[in-house]
Amino acid sequence: MEQRQKQFSLWYFLAAIAIMLAIQNLFFGPHAANLSYSEFKTLLRAGKVSDLTLEERAIRGKLRPEGLEGLVSKEKLEELKKFGQGEHRFVTVRVDDPTLVQELEASKVRFTGQLENTWLPTLLSWILPALIFFGLWGFFMKRMGAASGVLEIGKSKAKVYMEKQTGVTFADVAGIDEAKGELMEIVEFLKTPERYRRLGGKIPKGVLIVGAPGTGKTLLAKAVAGEAGVPFFSLSGSDFVEMFVGVGAARVRDLFAQAQTKAPCIIFIDELDALGKARGVGGVMGGHDEREQTLNQLLAEMDGFNTEKGVIIMAATNRPEILDPALLRPGRFDRHVALDRPDLKGREQILRVHAKQVTLSPEVDLAAIAARTSGFVGADLANLVNEAALLAARKGKNAVEMADFDSAIDRIVAGLEKKTRVMNPKEKETVAYHEAGHALVAESRPQADRVLKISIIPRGVAALGYTQQLPTEDRYLLRKTELLDRLDVLLGGRVAEELVFGDVSTGARDDLQRATDLARHMVTQYGMSEHLGLATFEEPRTPLFLNVPAPQGPREYSERTAEAIDDEVTKLLADARSRVRDTLTTRRSTLDALAKLLLEKEVVDRAALDRLLGAPSA
Repeated sequence: MEQRQKQFSLWYFLAAIAIMLAIQNLFFGPHAANLSYSEFKTLLRAGKVSDLTLEERAIRGKLRPEGLEGLVSKEKLEELKKFGQGEHRFVTVRVDDPTLVQELEASKVRFTGQLENTWLPTLLSWILPALIFFGLWGFFMKRMGAASGVLEIGKSKAKVYMEKQTGVTFADVAGIDEAKGELMEIVEFLKTPERYRRLGGKIPKGVLIVGAPGTGKTLLAKAVAGEAGVPFFSLSGSDFVEMFVGVGAARVRDLFAQAQTKAPCIIFIDELDALGKARGVGGVMGGHDEREQTLNQLLAEMDGFNTEKGVIIMAATNRPEILDPALLRPGRFDRHVALDRPDLKGREQILRVHAKQVTLSPEVDLAAIAARTSGFVGADLANLVNEAALLAARKGKNAVEMADFDSAIDRIVAGLEKKTRVMNPKEKETVAYHEAGHALVAESRPQADRVLKISIIPRGVAALGYTQQLPTEDRYLLRKTELLDRLDVLLGGRVAEELVFGDVSTGARDDLQRATDLARHMVTQYGMSEHLGLATFEEPRTPLFLNVPAPQGPREYSERTAEAIDDEVTKLLADARSRVRDTLTTRRSTLDALAKLLLEKEVVDRAALDRLLGAPSA
């Protein structure tokens, strides 16, 4: 259940210390008035002492109450009256006085000696407050919701949400209709299991949701729990793994035991790759480490429980390629649901879901925004709507306008605008011709995406300008002619600098890197080299859903082939450079005009570009 968070305060410590001191004073404080030794001798000589007990370090006794006025101060007399009934009790520190016994005998005072035994009061004075202190500590820690000690270390850390607490249904999930359809069967089974059991069918034990980060894997799992109306156990794969041996396996057992008591329910393990990585890879002493023991226990529990009770296991990961094969076999995670990046229609649906929370101007066209956000996932689109709303609020607007979405897209794609970065006129002119080269080549190639906006305003860390293109549609296959046109567009800025200034700058570094990668992929992975034929020479270097490079294995071709690959890549880039140079030379006047317009306005939109090129505005 969701716990209310409590904070520990320093006042708890102060209260505990105050209680300890009060108890110590109550039980082990003084039970007699304190007299100085000189006051004691004065009272002794005046015959006011009735009897005494001589201890090793103190003298305790009683005083006759009559006639004490004038012998001690009024304050001390009031203190004496507090102790004893009829006879006032007192205590004084014993000093080295050889004549004391003689004076006691002369005054006929009854006195006794006593051996001081202080071990019990001393022991109790420390043990009793300590017990009270730790009792208060345990009480406050329990109030804080903290773990009750080492014995709780093997308990599951799963957060249990009831169906109303997830707050998510399929109405909140958009752009992944196929995945929703797959998981609707799970919902139907949890609601009406008899419909499937009457024909002997068995529901899959586990559902694995795979997809790129931000595509809505966790959101989809919560929507299943919200639609089915059952408890939802949510935890991460890293919650099982601890430094103590056996803790992860114990938590797995405890999780499944709790789930059986709350059936029907859903167990959701996020980031399964933290727990389910293939065994024997990177382990210690043959791979038998704590993580693998936890994985073995998970495999055993998935084999041992019965889905007829209505316990469904769901998991999410963006690294399915590293999962242990035993997790993916039938009988464990039977069903795999893949979430791809949303297409044009899906992005528009996602934008409509998130736009319900903000006030939009009537001019906002979500379809146009979806067209400009190719490659965005659900999390990116949610961030886009939020950034646009923040920009509109910052400007004091009553509704979010299309211009706010334009600025938000520029900020997400190109970075924050650097208004304080001032370039000298020569650098600004170089950037203007560079971006004009990109745009002019893109407009000259029939297979290239149309230019939407050109800017020479610095953004992000190193971007001094950018040319934004608008894809006409989502593409899943690219022909060789289309790739060659993209290669030309990438080299347009560098060639424009060569043509105009007779020199080059460092501004084309990212363009050259992307152009080189594209040309190498065409040769080594796509079989688009006439000289090398249809063979491929490199495996894809990135994981399935993550845009990060993976360790590259040993090269499986000869040095002669490697030289041929390099020659083909160089030839592709040289041919592209030649084509781009011819285009920009032919349209040099248009290049100069576009660069001049950029220097004047800094940002050129599609309408201004159409006027410059003499084309009808779209």
